[in-house]
Amino acid sequence: MIRRLRLLAILLGLAQALPAAAGPALVETPMYEQDVAAGKLPPVTQRVPEAPAVVDMAAEGKQPGRQGGEIAWMVGRARDIRIMNTYGYARLVGYGPDFQLHPDILQSVDVEGERVFTLRLRPGHKWSDGQPFTSEDFRFAWEDMELDKELSPYGPDTRLLVDGELPKVEFPDPLTVRYSWPKPNPEFLPGLAGPAPLYIFAPAHYLKQFHKKYADPKALDALVKQAGMRNWVALFNLRGKLIDAANPELPQLEPWINTTKSPAERFVFVRNPYYHRIDSQGRQLPYLDRVVVNVVEGSLIPAKAGAGDADLQQRGLRFDNISFLKAGQKAGHYEVRLWPTALGSEVALYPNFNCNDKDWRALNRDVRFRRALSLAINRDEINQVVFFGLARPSQNTVLPESPYYDPALAAEWTQFDLAKANALLDEAGLGKRDGDGIRLMPNGRRLEIVVESTGERSIEADILQLIRDSWAKIGVALYTTQSQRDVFLQRIFSGDTVMSVWTGMENALITPSTVPSGLAPVDQNWLQYPKWGQYLQTRGAAGEKPDEPFAETLMALYDEWHTTADKARRDAIVREMVKIQADEVTSIGTVQAVLAPIVVKDRLHNVPEKGILSWDPGAHFGVYRPDTFWVDP
Repeated sequence: MIRRLRLLAILLGLAQALPAAAGPALVETPMYEQDVAAGKLPPVTQRVPEAPAVVDMAAEGKQPGRQGGEIAWMVGRARDIRIMNTYGYARLVGYGPDFQLHPDILQSVDVEGERVFTLRLRPGHKWSDGQPFTSEDFRFAWEDMELDKELSPYGPDTRLLVDGELPKVEFPDPLTVRYSWPKPNPEFLPGLAGPAPLYIFAPAHYLKQFHKKYADPKALDALVKQAGMRNWVALFNLRGKLIDAANPELPQLEPWINTTKSPAERFVFVRNPYYHRIDSQGRQLPYLDRVVVNVVEGSLIPAKAGAGDADLQQRGLRFDNISFLKAGQKAGHYEVRLWPTALGSEVALYPNFNCNDKDWRALNRDVRFRRALSLAINRDEINQVVFFGLARPSQNTVLPESPYYDPALAAEWTQFDLAKANALLDEAGLGKRDGDGIRLMPNGRRLEIVVESTGERSIEADILQLIRDSWAKIGVALYTTQSQRDVFLQRIFSGDTVMSVWTGMENALITPSTVPSGLAPVDQNWLQYPKWGQYLQTRGAAGEKPDEPFAETLMALYDEWHTTADKARRDAIVREMVKIQADEVTSIGTVQAVLAPIVVKDRLHNVPEKGILSWDPGAHFGVYRPDTFWVDP
């Protein structure tokens, strides 16, 4: 039975935007009045879709705003401007402040048994350059990008596969797209809603000039040489990444469009004149005309935010900046708001199960070793010394706000128990020590663990120092080394790293509609088993097949979650996966619910007083609709 996903729909809570007839009369945007009068731009009635997405400000507890003005914020690297298309958060379907899925760019979605998804576009919707947004943009993305063996050598995104089988993709008319599989694909809609989403569309009218199927060979070759690229594929990828915001010429559907070419230290994003959302008074969103992103040295972001140089700043700010930032509130004309993070652990250790060193690989895969290291961490001390008692000691697991939270599992193997830790290490064959009291590995080497980090967060160094002191009491020496993030990740992916430190589970707000990918070795970026994740992502072309019993069980459960439509069974599967992760201590967490400072200028409105800083679901600010933020004149 086909279910239309409209307001108060049952499946995933998706809601239908108000039809045009029920919407308010449109009001011209002040920034565009002169251009409209001069005929340089169509009037707002011709720019927004015939059935725009109407944001009910009162229902979201917000004030209707004024159009105009700009805000500024900072990043530490020019490439980080890509976060703008995460914050802007225009998605085919997206999470609302209730963390439920709703149609956004799409007018509606019809779902049949989680196997057939019919996507209906908004009539009259246009790209930021004024060209129509139609099913041709989906056809191009599927047939000429995902299925092109040069652009996608490993085939389509794995979220588009069910048991390795491609979907049937149809384009019945310019406003309808249909994806269908023989079996359920519960990963499809959440994938479309991600902070770095599954893009199943692309601006075909723009990108065809870079595609060898459509472009004149000589003209394309000239473009490749002009850009200094090695071939047309490299040029296409450079020009066509919707999430990056790096190409000012690339048409977008986001609320603000980058107008600045790299390299630069100041990027100006200007409102999208064809944006699809309006407020309940008929004003086209976003309210803000411009967002300026300044590139500064990352270490200077807290100081500059404290001096009032940012209107809205979260990136680059940490818990240990809170006191300093609060002291500058009055002089800087801003307020510091404290949102708990949605991380499974603020800081977590990741033993590399795929380490190249066979001796360390054997130790990291011994659950007694991992449990001992966890028991030898004094989390209460970390909470008091580093977080002033404001955090919550925990393993790296789901949050209490998740229906899958289990306090017993969150506390499993977290009690500070040196006697039990010592006994487990003895059982693991590490009973011998040298003259300094450091345990010896079976090969005779000292048990000296090098924990690798990016050095981007001082909190990591503070926590590692406390762990170093407590591990010394069980005969384990801890050393640290730092490298740039790209090098840090490459060493982990290649197996050169023994243990690393990073934030915990990014999506700890797991809901019944959340794909439990963070609980299984399905992604190269899961630092405890990167090669297992790479194996799945490349369908066996690279990486290593999971060969530990717990990993095989997690993969079997993950696969079953995808194939069953029984909600009760899915619920039981996720609970079992959470339990396995906790019992196996696949990563070693420290504390949860650490408060993150958000600097908000006094003149900026509609930023929630209380929120939760979540990457997925949530896209950090995205779930709170930054297109509704506005400033005083």
